[in-house]
Amino acid sequence: MRSFLKEMYGVGILFFYYMKYIILFGWPMLRFGLDYKENIIIDILWVYCLLLMIKDIVYKFVLKRSYCDRVSCQDDTKNK
Repeated sequence: MRSFLKEMYGVGILFFYYMKYIILFGWPMLRFGLDYKENIIIDILWVYCLLLMIKDIVYKFVLKRSYCDRVSCQDDTKNK
C-alpha cells in the first residue's frame, strides 16, 4: 500500500507540475467570477494543487531544500 501511495504521489506531481497554477488560480475565478456549477472532481483536484503548492513553498522557503543534489545544481562555468 505504501508503494502505491508513493507512485500515485509521483504521478500527481508530474501531471500537476504545470497545471497546478492554472487550476489553483483559474478554478476559483471560473466558479465565483463566471458562476460555474460546483464540480466535486475539480474541487478535489484544486485541493490537491493547493497541497502541492504548500509543499513547494515549505521546501523552498522554510526547509531551504532543493530538488536536486548540490553537484547537479552547480554551474560548471564557476569552477573554471
